[in-house]
Amino acid sequence: MKLKTVNTAVTAALVLFTFWFGGQFILTPETVAPTFGLPSWPSGDGGGFLILKGIRDVGSGLVIGVLLLTGHRRAMAWALLTESLIPFGDMSNILAHQGSTAAAFGVHGLTAVTMVILGLLLLRETRKTTPVPAPAPAPASVGATTPVPAMR
Repeated sequence: MKLKTVNTAVTAALVLFTFWFGGQFILTPETVAPTFGLPSWPSGDGGGFLILKGIRDVGSGLVIGVLLLTGHRRAMAWALLTESLIPFGDMSNILAHQGSTAAAFGVHGLTAVTMVILGLLLLRETRKTTPVPAPAPAPASVGATTPVPAMR
């Protein structure tokens, strides 16, 4: 299987997962919040912050999805590398607030690593290669002459 095919399939799956997960945080934040990894539900009217997380996820997925659909693969690689900071930040936040280590590393950390690997593979796929020039012919010796047949 070609690298481009694998990269496309994994990127498409990542985009669809981001839409699904972000959509859950927008539509039913109270049911999906416990799976995020933080130890407790936000106090007061903190549910709005979960909806913001969903909007962030959907927006991030849209960026990658548009770049995938328009064929801007090198830009998509850089966007993936940049956006990998989001799940890394989520992981760091969960760990800083004594949340679920399993969710921090197993969900958010794994997502960040997957995005970095995918971004690097896309950069490899789209790198510009320059053809190796053919060796130049050996130069003729200076002052060399061809033998002239002797006259009789």
